[in-house]
Amino acid sequence: MSEAIECDVVVLGLGPGGEHAALLLAGKGLDVVAIDERLVGGECPYFGCVPSKMMIAAASTLRDARRVGDLAGSVEVSPDWAPVAKRIREEATDDWDDQVAVDRLVEAGATFVRGRGRITAPREVTVEGQAYVARRGIVLNTGTTPSAPPIDGLAGTPFWTNREIVKVTEVPESMIVIGGGPIGCELAQVFATFDVEVTVVEVADRIIAVEEPEASEVLAKAFADQGIEVIAGATITRVEHAADGFTVVLADRALTAQRLLVAAGRRNNLPDIGLELVGLDPAARVLEPDERMRVAEGVWAVGDITGKGAFTHVSMYQADVVVRDILGEDGPWADYRAVARVTFTVPEVGSVGLSEDAARKQGIDVVTATGDLGSRGWLAKEDGLIKLVADRARGVLVGACAVGPSGGEVLSMLATAVHAEVPIATLAEMHFAYPTYYRAVQPVLRALI
Repeated sequence: MSEAIECDVVVLGLGPGGEHAALLLAGKGLDVVAIDERLVGGECPYFGCVPSKMMIAAASTLRDARRVGDLAGSVEVSPDWAPVAKRIREEATDDWDDQVAVDRLVEAGATFVRGRGRITAPREVTVEGQAYVARRGIVLNTGTTPSAPPIDGLAGTPFWTNREIVKVTEVPESMIVIGGGPIGCELAQVFATFDVEVTVVEVADRIIAVEEPEASEVLAKAFADQGIEVIAGATITRVEHAADGFTVVLADRALTAQRLLVAAGRRNNLPDIGLELVGLDPAARVLEPDERMRVAEGVWAVGDITGKGAFTHVSMYQADVVVRDILGEDGPWADYRAVARVTFTVPEVGSVGLSEDAARKQGIDVVTATGDLGSRGWLAKEDGLIKLVADRARGVLVGACAVGPSGGEVLSMLATAVHAEVPIATLAEMHFAYPTYYRAVQPVLRALI
């Protein structure tokens, strides 16, 4: 083994949060060693948020064109996946090459090391026989990997995950999606818009089961209107593959399709990274951080592995907290009261804070109210809803859900309200521009008073 190299901080894993922390710390003059065996930037820019939202933007354009006949005349639409694949390859991912991100790290002053890193002692990470000793500590951002459920016959078949589907150059004639969560629903709808026959299979009793039941109902109706079959509460007994495609055998029927997308969760990349050498459980499924993102002496964790929300914005938020702590600054520290999330389906499903069920489980004196999209929804012929979850005793919102064409944007005001604990009485008497989607929030607020 080569002689150990000393530095200030080792960042192990360069997803959005790890990359962000490395850039900021190096920019402050610290000696940073940034390590990853895969692409710098992680899942988001290459296999997740960025390419999938390019797909969604293309599908939304098709959808809008098809609505011309209802609202504005006539138009002929011919779906073509080639421009989508070209944009993903050339504009989003540089053909899945991270050189620009690597250069950005190096230009900021960090040392980049490509390879699998492992903790080999407190404040020490080793990559292919070379040890790096961090005077201040280690930042972990090892991320996640797509996981496949233990379905008989699935292993070894050429099913897609999000990592394969973003690389497709031609759409199939038909596709089964196992998993009705955000990723499964977004991609199912994209491909259905490109005239693929899509069936979504979900073991829970509804799609997007982490969201409010009312949101699931609206999205299920949108899927049905688009011709997407949703089978919820399903029991999958086995998967079969042959030259002509896949068969997914359920308890009561068999489904066939040319392609199979598995979007049934992810697993944290925590095994065999040396957690036991810093006093952590090597079998841990998540690492529970304190308010400064510390998980052990001289070890911080950010991103999916903390279990605080598998979102790019959460990872980068946590990275900011870590940087402040390493630099000896005085907060602010991590606060998850108002974590926002958006499922970019049509309609969009934006949520923040606690759901009604989660709030009740916390013992909060809950009051809720719902409403539709009001005048803007009627004018644009769009369905959707607003649901607000309030703490009756304190008179503030603890959660909210906005479903509609701009659900993620309407969410911004609701996230502010939850985070800042703005009194509901104050919110209800604001000026709400007419006719906007966010104006639909006002009558729901007034129903809580």
